[in-house]
Amino acid sequence: MRAGPALQLDNPLLEHLGIRLVEWSSGRCSLALALEGRHLNRQASLQGGVTATLLDAACGYAGLMAHGEAAPVNALTLTLSISYLARANRGEVQARGRVTGGGRRVYFASAELVADDGTVIATAQGAFRRQPN
Repeated sequence: MRAGPALQLDNPLLEHLGIRLVEWSSGRCSLALALEGRHLNRQASLQGGVTATLLDAACGYAGLMAHGEAAPVNALTLTLSISYLARANRGEVQARGRVTGGGRRVYFASAELVADDGTVIATAQGAFRRQPN
């Protein structure tokens, strides 16, 4: 399912950073961010915290519609491990998350953050717990 008027991030931090929902379906989520000066660190590279936020959100949102087309639930991050692989400082980046396993309450997900030239900037793996709304 593509993002549209019915599917919104509904997350003030992500919206404040300028993160956009590209695609969201059962077991998958893609988020995009057009890099601006406010996203960069002192070395003029994408700030590690912004990278972590994108990866955490992509992994987390990927598991929120795990039961077909039912309304999304909420989740908590239990663990998140990130590997930083390359730098980015301009253009757009996309975080692509997918559920890799788990059950009804706890699920596992992975994500990668990719620059618009195809460079993988970072990867993440984590465990998440679904919460009733």
